[in-house]
Amino acid sequence: MNVQVIAGPDGTILWTSGALPGKVHDLTAVRIWGILRELEKAGILTLADKAYQGAEASVVITPYKGKDKPESQKQANRSHAKFRGPGERANAQLKSWRILRKLRCSPSKAGHIVKAIAVLQNHRVAQAARG
Repeated sequence: MNVQVIAGPDGTILWTSGALPGKVHDLTAVRIWGILRELEKAGILTLADKAYQGAEASVVITPYKGKDKPESQKQANRSHAKFRGPGERANAQLKSWRILRKLRCSPSKAGHIVKAIAVLQNHRVAQAARG
């Protein structure tokens, strides 16, 4: 199952897409859901992983490619990973819910389940932050 997740800088899940079959590439999924267009319209700068390289959107920043990068690009990639960390953690926490690990239902239902779990996860994280 392929679900796109947008998280804020603090790791709060802001939006989840509906579900698509797992074989759909991430870049194809963002195009299907119109995410790039909406991010550009809103002027929201977005950090994304290597799966989104080739996105023709001025607001999507991906890491530099290649093995023999200059030190400046290596440092930029380290900073990129550091700032992307909370969003990656939110995505990992979302995937940790047992119901999602072996979910077998229509993509339509799966998308609704993911949205509900995102709300529960945000609540759980907020509660933990309060102590």
